[in-house]
Amino acid sequence: MSQGESPFGPPPKPDTSDPGGVIGLLALWFTLSRDVGRVAYAVSGIGLMAFKYGVEGGLIYFYTGKFFAPYDFLNPLLSMRQQFLVPPAPEWLGWALFVWTLPFLWIAVSMSVRRTADAGATAWLGLLVLMPGINFIVMALLCALPGRESISFATQKPQAVVDHRVRSALLGIVVSIVISLLMLVVSVYAFADYGVALFLGTPILVGVVSAFLYNRPYPRNLGSSLLVAELAIFLCGIAVLLFAFEGIICLAMLYPVAAVMGLLGGLIGYAVAVMTPSRATALSLPIALLPLATGAELNYRPTPEYEVVSSVEINAPPRQVWPYVVGFSELPPPPDWYFRLGIAYPKRATIEGNSVGAVRRCEFSTGAFVEPITVWDEPRRLAFDVESQPPPMHELSPYRHVHPPHLDGYLRCQRGEFRLIELPNGLTRLEGSTWYKFEMYPQDYWTLWSDLCIHRIHRRVLNHIKELSEQEG
Repeated sequence: MSQGESPFGPPPKPDTSDPGGVIGLLALWFTLSRDVGRVAYAVSGIGLMAFKYGVEGGLIYFYTGKFFAPYDFLNPLLSMRQQFLVPPAPEWLGWALFVWTLPFLWIAVSMSVRRTADAGATAWLGLLVLMPGINFIVMALLCALPGRESISFATQKPQAVVDHRVRSALLGIVVSIVISLLMLVVSVYAFADYGVALFLGTPILVGVVSAFLYNRPYPRNLGSSLLVAELAIFLCGIAVLLFAFEGIICLAMLYPVAAVMGLLGGLIGYAVAVMTPSRATALSLPIALLPLATGAELNYRPTPEYEVVSSVEINAPPRQVWPYVVGFSELPPPPDWYFRLGIAYPKRATIEGNSVGAVRRCEFSTGAFVEPITVWDEPRRLAFDVESQPPPMHELSPYRHVHPPHLDGYLRCQRGEFRLIELPNGLTRLEGSTWYKFEMYPQDYWTLWSDLCIHRIHRRVLNHIKELSEQEG
């Protein structure tokens, strides 16, 4: 190896060729090797934005009949879109739109970084397209800035390289851990907010910082940069656990989406590092702006009501099932591993009274639900409100007691209902519904877990009622 040759692989070189058609557009949008001028940036941005809006608006109107206005599309608060993703929208639509957004997000960031390099500005200016409310100002500015000759790592004269990969990786990971802990404190304990800026913005920033610092003082290859970003995400979770901010269950739920966002951040950090000679001190700009995104989210936070419905068929008539719906005896210890790890599970139900106004108490492993009866239609329907409720889980942690704020009031059960539907041959279909609100964002992700847990709780109760009713018969 010659003295000036990097053992980590060369950074991408600017591509001065100009292939036309689809290949040229894909190279412009997705690679890091094509220069981006003002015209290409403006035309691509406006065209892709219009295409993305057309597809999303069409899908939302097709499945819900709702008009997805351009204002709703351009609004930087993702929580505003929740009103278009509740039923009658299918459950998968929110996730489909989320996955659909990822390539457009990469195009916006990679082209913005290359546009700033073309204009001779700091690459961190391009990264600001991720900041709600600021992104449109940044895009307009990048459309206006004239192109000028700039120096990038790809065109700099190679220097003698000393292998500092481990030191650079450790620096990136340590800084990322500090950022994630500070963001957790600011978002949760200062703003009382579990939002998109925390669960999506922070993992992206962790990936950006770790990958960027790993590529200093010399650029390395993309694969190792992404590996460092993913390691930083994992170790940030370990740090949150060791500082007793969270338990294992919630961190395990968060990890899938955090890992994906960390990869995206790693791509961005690598792009910034190899495209322009940006100083590490410029990292303070996106780090300082991330808490502002948390504050912006609080301006508009719709919290829709969700319904979870489960059912079971019972070999007994409704009148035989009804007494066990109103109140049921002690359930056996749960065999399911997720209940044993700390998810709240029902144990018994009792009631005082036998009409509207009676108070039902459903005892869970974490405490009691107090449920005043609102509908007593024997033996067809029993409905109740939820006056008070216990925490949804006991956090699994190496410490004796960990109780993060989201266990109190962020998942709120509103009401519940049992419906007994008479079937032929003396059978009964017993349906149970729970209506709840969840103030953790992005709701499309977190309600996947909450719906799953509530279904499991329903099944435990309904199967117990089925067993008791059929034993009597």
